[in-house]
Amino acid sequence: MQHPSPPAAPAADRPASYVLTTQCPDTTGIVAAVAGFLASHNCLITEAQHYDDPAANVSFMRTVFHDNGQGMPTLAELDAAFAAQPGARFGMSWRFHEVRRRCRTVLAVSKQGHCLNSILHRWSTGTLPIEVAAVVSNHQDLRSLAEWHGVPFHYFPISEGRKVEQEHRILELLERVDAELLVLARYMQVLTPGACARLEGRAINIHHSFLPGFKGARAYHQAHARGVKLIGATAHYVTTDLDEGPIIEQEVERVDHTLSPQELSVVGSELESLVLNRAIKWHAERRVFRNGAKTVVLR
Repeated sequence: MQHPSPPAAPAADRPASYVLTTQCPDTTGIVAAVAGFLASHNCLITEAQHYDDPAANVSFMRTVFHDNGQGMPTLAELDAAFAAQPGARFGMSWRFHEVRRRCRTVLAVSKQGHCLNSILHRWSTGTLPIEVAAVVSNHQDLRSLAEWHGVPFHYFPISEGRKVEQEHRILELLERVDAELLVLARYMQVLTPGACARLEGRAINIHHSFLPGFKGARAYHQAHARGVKLIGATAHYVTTDLDEGPIIEQEVERVDHTLSPQELSVVGSELESLVLNRAIKWHAERRVFRNGAKTVVLR
């Protein structure tokens, strides 16, 4: 059985990095206040992105920092101090994250393995900043792929009339392995409203971007029959609105009349893998902010 190498430890001369994410009503002085707060607590900023949404009048900010060598407080101490100022001053919602604590993730799959294979490869080579805690499926087809990578595989079949019970087992698994993210890596089941509510902002789905035009299992045959010229993929957060949650990432590729439905499907599968990996990476790096029915991605 193959086991991925653990993430490399930080170099001895490189202090641990942290991410601060903030969101609040837009006004003057937010960036200065955050930067001033970190500087006053011996934090050195190494990366910062900021966006003001003029339509929603909301400010989003992502700041990466580390100890400047003069003794930075603990995250708990920083959090408490931030709550008093500038958190209270600007009515912020915020979170501090430790970069080396990777986002623990459960991957849900059915029978198609292209997304799972891509995610596990990137994770095992250290290019996807997550920790894959488990793979769960309503079929046995991809067990060998998961176990080859040394990842526990959980088979939760769906019996007629017992879908909610099966979903409950998935939710229990997430809690048991302390996972903060569920990725539907071509998991061909629609989550119930109850599951969507419990997983709000913590579940990412991928699908081809023909929707809602070409639905069903033979979408690429429908697209071929209509002579589509663009194929795409969409990664989004899961909500009760089927395949219409806040979009994280999309990609397209131009095609033409020479490609068969099977060849179109190959192009689509490659795009799905690419787009899903980007969405997972940005979520794990705390770059994605929910903004009503859409997202802000600070890259």
